Amino acid sequence: MKDFSTDTFFNGKIKVKQNRSGYRFSIDAVLLACHAGKCPGGRILDLGTGCGIIPLIMAYRNPKLTVYGIEIQKELADIANINVKSNNMENQITIICQDMKELHYDMTSGPVDMVVSNPPYRKVLSGRMNPDQQRAVARHEIKATLFDVIETARRVLRTSGRIVMVYSSNRLTDILTQMRSFNIEPKFLRSIHSNRNSEAKLILVEGIKGGRPGVTMASPLIIYHEDGSYTNEVKQMFLPSRNS
Repeated sequence: MKDFSTDTFFNGKIKVKQNRSGYRFSIDAVLLACHAGKCPGGRILDLGTGCGIIPLIMAYRNPKLTVYGIEIQKELADIANINVKSNNMENQITIICQDMKELHYDMTSGPVDMVVSNPPYRKVLSGRMNPDQQRAVARHEIKATLFDVIETARRVLRTSGRIVMVYSSNRLTDILTQMRSFNIEPKFLRSIHSNRNSEAKLILVEGIKGGRPGVTMASPLIIYHEDGSYTNEVKQMFLPSRNS
């Protein structure tokens, strides 16, 4: 029997089970969900949903959303389903255990309005491979590459649909090149920094399928103050406000 921990969000309004020793989500997923959650409504697809944290945050924030979470690892998909049921969100969230490369939009009741993804950042031969299989698949491009994520997005997005990703900043050129090669025009970039004096480790990237050229570079997102506490912007992401 696996050992689970339970984390809470929004003053206990969402409870999230995850393995203590396997893959565990990070603040990357929270940043992505909060940025993408500004979408007013429609169908959302999360590629590589893990324990379902991104669909849970987005569905809680906006009760009008329908969210599909795709996860290739059965154990993680099972945990995501437990989380959906325990938070009574079955009417909004559907978890599908599926290889994204085999996904087609019949599985999501038609083309989706937005794809979100916090995909593996590292190529297979870069860096030390984690001995834990769940963590290795989440961090390295073992089951899905950047190419696979963006190609899948192109396949399932409606025209003018959006893709929003959080990704390693040192692979920015890769993500922009891949987007354009699949007719997804980069429209928004925001660098993410641990503190004001650190280099960007991550970047938020948003693109539009069939969009016109022209990109906005937003002000940097700073996660921590010098004393290690969250900045006001990040604190807001953990408050239990909901969209109407």
